[in-house]
Amino acid sequence: MKIIFSLFLLTILFVGCKKVSSSEQAKIDDDILIQYIADNNLNATATGTGLYYVVNTQGIGASCNENSSVKVSYRGYFTDGSIFDESSAAGASFSLKQVIQGWTEGIPKFNEGGEGILLIPSALGYGTNSSGSVPANSVLIFDVKLIEVL
Repeated sequence: MKIIFSLFLLTILFVGCKKVSSSEQAKIDDDILIQYIADNNLNATATGTGLYYVVNTQGIGASCNENSSVKVSYRGYFTDGSIFDESSAAGASFSLKQVIQGWTEGIPKFNEGGEGILLIPSALGYGTNSSGSVPANSVLIFDVKLIEVL
């Protein structure tokens, strides 16, 4: 068992040192997201760009698009559940042109009052760059509530 575990660790280290192409990273991210969706029994919808989303409540207020400014309350975490960012319950306001692509694409899936989950591959997050406590090539999960379309 120790030998198998050691080989597994060596494989991880070797793969970690190897430069991964964007298509390889997309496949890795998709596998991670599919496993996370299965493990958490989520009814997620794929958009075709790598983004998955779950609508828990659609909301009945105004809709938005990628050019909108919105107020959203959110919690961002990794697939292991560790939180890397969180708004207050009152939410945060911003233009959807000034956020990660996963938000620009995902937030318009909800109307005002809508709540759900955005499951974002690294290419629609921070990609090969790290940002604060988010390492490069990180899959990101966000619980979101669209409070208001501004």
